[in-house]
Amino acid sequence: MIDTELVAAKTVVSAKGESPAVDVSGAPGRVFLLTLEISEIIEQESLDVSVHGSADGATWGAKPVAAFPQKFYRGEFLLLLDLTAHPDVKFVRAQWSVGRWGRGGETPMFEFGVRLKEVPADVLREATAEAKALA
Repeated sequence: MIDTELVAAKTVVSAKGESPAVDVSGAPGRVFLLTLEISEIIEQESLDVSVHGSADGATWGAKPVAAFPQKFYRGEFLLLLDLTAHPDVKFVRAQWSVGRWGRGGETPMFEFGVRLKEVPADVLREATAEAKALA
């Protein structure tokens, strides 16, 4: 069961960047829960976080396999990463970019982390059955 950090909690950034690659090839399931936690921010700035996939851990697709909506505030945000449509993806990594506008200094500052947790197959089946029952 994969439960790891793509970006370590409370990582401070002021420019675009990327995390190290995480091997997801050993996961029996291909569905993961991504948790973005923004713990510190200054006013008038934005954070864009996406997750990219790779077959070999060296060559990365230009198009992300998942992306959080642009963020402007502190908080915890969840996103489901479903790799069932991407059977070639064996590695994932987070990429981010930051922006700042308005008054004050021009350098943005974010403190955040991104967690990757595999969703167990039984939980996924139960949630799918409940969703179908509600539809």
